[in-house]
Amino acid sequence: MENIDKSNDLFLWLAKNIIHFCLKALALLMLLVIIFGVIGVAWTIYQRIVSPPVFILTIGDILATFGAFMVVLIAIEIFQNIILYLRDDVIHVKIVLSTALMAIARKVI
Repeated sequence: MENIDKSNDLFLWLAKNIIHFCLKALALLMLLVIIFGVIGVAWTIYQRIVSPPVFILTIGDILATFGAFMVVLIAIEIFQNIILYLRDDVIHVKIVLSTALMAIARKVI
C-alpha cells in the first residue's frame, strides 16, 4: 500500500496507523508465545526423559515432542509473517504457504 498522507485522507491514515499498532502488539504477544513454547518443549522433553523407564522414549513420547516442536515452529513462521508485513506492507505468499504446510504437517504427525 502506498504511503497515505494525513492531509489527504485522515480516516485511511488513522486506520493504517491503528493496524500497524495492532500488528506490533501481536508481534510482542507472539514473542511471548514463542518463549513460553520453547520452555514448554523443554519441559515436555524433561518430563518424558525422567519418567519411568528413565531415558527411554516411546513412539508416543517422540510424537508428542514433535508436535510441541511443530507448534513452536508455526508460531515462529507467524511471527515472521507479522514482521514482514510491518516492514513491507505486503503479504508474502511464499511464507504464508509455508506456514500453512507446517500446520498441515503438524496435524498429520
